[in-house]
Amino acid sequence: MEGIGGDRAPVASPLPQWGHDTWRMYQYYLDKTTPHTTYRWIGTLVIAAIYCLRVYSVQGFYIVSYGLGIYLLNLLIGFLSPLVDPELEISDGPLLPTKGSDEFKPFIRRLPEFKFWYSMTKAFCIAFVMTFFSLFDVPVFWPILLCYWIVLFVLTMRRQIAI
Repeated sequence: MEGIGGDRAPVASPLPQWGHDTWRMYQYYLDKTTPHTTYRWIGTLVIAAIYCLRVYSVQGFYIVSYGLGIYLLNLLIGFLSPLVDPELEISDGPLLPTKGSDEFKPFIRRLPEFKFWYSMTKAFCIAFVMTFFSLFDVPVFWPILLCYWIVLFVLTMRRQIAI
């Protein structure tokens, strides 16, 4: 007699199993792209060009593009910023190595290159999909958004650009 605590293993439904298999395949191919930096960035540039052509052809979706620009600016700041900012960190000793056995890592990024590329590519893909829904096509005067984005870029990148 089989009860609730029987010896049978629970049977997984096919939909979650299919989703898990798809995710594993996606992760497998994503892992295989890791050493191919140049090809990854070329692919992202192609996706960005397709997005720009889409926005240009429909003459709209400037709010989506503005949001994408703000997100990319945020990613760029994380990519250019060090993991530990020596100006903000209070240290008691010297920052440079004093012995030959000391390990010196001059710059470790807060956002690694792979995550920067991956987030940027996902953002372009999501923005591209958003251009197919008229809900996101809010009418705005795009030169004002462009000027505002340039001012925001200069103000936020001032610290990284300072010579």
